[in-house]
Amino acid sequence: MHGHEHPHPSPQTGKVLAVSLTLTVAFVIAEAFAGFRSGSLALLSDAGHNLTDAAGLALAGVAYLLQSRPANHTKTFGYHRTGVLAAFANAVLLVALALGLFYESYERLRNPQPVAEGIMLWVAAVGLVLNVAIAWGLDSGRADLNLRAAWIHMIGDAASCVAIMVGAIVIKYMGWLAIDPALSIIIGAAIIWTAWDILKDSLNILLEGLPKGLNLSDVTHAIRQVSGVLDVHDLHIWSLGSQSHALSCHVLIEDMPPSASDSILRNVNRLLSGRYHIHHTTVQFEHVRCALADISCTIVKQ
Repeated sequence: MHGHEHPHPSPQTGKVLAVSLTLTVAFVIAEAFAGFRSGSLALLSDAGHNLTDAAGLALAGVAYLLQSRPANHTKTFGYHRTGVLAAFANAVLLVALALGLFYESYERLRNPQPVAEGIMLWVAAVGLVLNVAIAWGLDSGRADLNLRAAWIHMIGDAASCVAIMVGAIVIKYMGWLAIDPALSIIIGAAIIWTAWDILKDSLNILLEGLPKGLNLSDVTHAIRQVSGVLDVHDLHIWSLGSQSHALSCHVLIEDMPPSASDSILRNVNRLLSGRYHIHHTTVQFEHVRCALADISCTIVKQ
């Protein structure tokens, strides 16, 4: 016995991703050119950061298209995991970029280079406006792990732009060239910090761990409180994607015909959907305790 419904991504999200990707790629080209012209490692670092954002937006776009495809006879759960895979790959790219930034910053600290602070300031200001605009456009889709990864990228880039603007002012009025590679190190640390949460959440989904925010014992207790349920065991909860969860379990009930047990099933599914947002369920009714119930009890006691 099972029930399910799957959330569908908004068509507006696809348009936002396409526009965001186009603007980000254009800015990466402009920022990299400005970085070379000004000699600013911070600008070049931010251009690299924005390049991974462009890759992340591209991955998010591909994942969005795949997630929109319905389930079929080979992909019976659909393509929900494509967004999670994209988020995981995006996080790995960010960590690799941060390590590269740390090395380049170390070299620049050993050998400070002159920087054109005026170019730094104006390019960072443009980047700030662009990243805030893109983050605002993606804000409505943050429930999706893949889109949340892209949103966090944009917020991180906006913060980086603010730091670069401050650095440009410091160089202009104090002549402290070390601020440029120092900012690059800070940007790298921010990249790793933002990547860790996405890496952890996406890996948990890929390993079919318990969805974030759920407690297995709480769900078990809630099901046991449903009228007609005597016990529940062999309970498994996992995520199909960042917004779609699934559950399977064995439920012990009194010996009765299927027509009489239908109300119990409806109540269990209503509980799981309303309280825990679990819409894809497989519930196996039993009239006698099975071996799995005894095994579950033994594991709990140990």
